[in-house]
Amino acid sequence: MDTAGCPERRAVLAGALAGATVALAGCTSTSAATHAISPSAAGSSPAARPTTPAAAVARLMEGNKRWVSGDLQHPDRDPTRRQLVAQQQEPFGSVLACIDSRVPPELLFDTGLGDLYVMRTGGEAVGPVVTGSVEYGPMTSGTPLIVVLGHQRCGAVKAAYESLRDGKPLPGNLQAIVRALRPAYEQTAKEGGHDPVEAMARAQVTLTANDLRSNQDLAPLVRKGALAVVGAYYSLDTGKVEVLTGTPS
Repeated sequence: MDTAGCPERRAVLAGALAGATVALAGCTSTSAATHAISPSAAGSSPAARPTTPAAAVARLMEGNKRWVSGDLQHPDRDPTRRQLVAQQQEPFGSVLACIDSRVPPELLFDTGLGDLYVMRTGGEAVGPVVTGSVEYGPMTSGTPLIVVLGHQRCGAVKAAYESLRDGKPLPGNLQAIVRALRPAYEQTAKEGGHDPVEAMARAQVTLTANDLRSNQDLAPLVRKGALAVVGAYYSLDTGKVEVLTGTPS
């Protein structure tokens, strides 16, 4: 039944719903009711959004420390937060990470709903669509931080390394990842090292962060201090994120 044109009926229904809510609350134990309605109890009492690159990096690294120690807060992950960001989002960070199932940015930085823009590609491979996605936050909502996040034992990097080393293309569109990671491979081959796959994974992070930091659309934001592009590396063994390049002052 349509009640859109019946203000009086809507008011009656609203009053009935409010009364039912009060009645239900009265039938609930005090401790349970407090837990149900307390944002802090559910971990959703939002801290102020970081507005500078340094503050955004600090927030992420604090969250990563909790991930490493296991002292997690699970912030901003309840219905209250969902309702708060339903109409508008304002993430404080953009993360370009690998598709690896063991490296979920929201978890390893202990962040919540609406905190991060997240892009994930094999080996952090980039192209026009990916770059545009990374640019979206800083260019449309003032997001002050981009993190390029590589990781230990990256399968995409290993596959690309072996393909380029052996001259054997990968099947299908996997070869597009190989092409995107070629600069990192060439740098690694030139520099050498005892673990070339790990060296290539780190090189991919640094090269990608450098390219984003200097591109024509993001560079002006970086120069005026409104944006930082950080390269970072995640250890599967320890859970710790190591900053490799671009730490804001």
